[in-house]
Amino acid sequence: MEPEKKSHGALIGSIIIIIILIIGGLYIFQSKVKTNTNTNQLPPETPTPIETTEGELNTLEQDLNSIDSNVDVDLNSIQ
Repeated sequence: MEPEKKSHGALIGSIIIIIILIIGGLYIFQSKVKTNTNTNQLPPETPTPIETTEGELNTLEQDLNSIDSNVDVDLNSIQ
């Protein structure tokens, strides 16, 4: 009777698949890091002049004057 020969083909195939998955994961990770660093850079902003009209300023001033700032707190009792 001949001894059974063990084949290592399945083991070698599994190792090759694992190596391919690791390389693919590293590739995807590096491409994600590159896109994140590109999107984190803000474009230089150009200052825009603030255009307000006298009517807008009057409206804001009226809103400010109409706000009730009385909070009913006795400042003498606060230590």
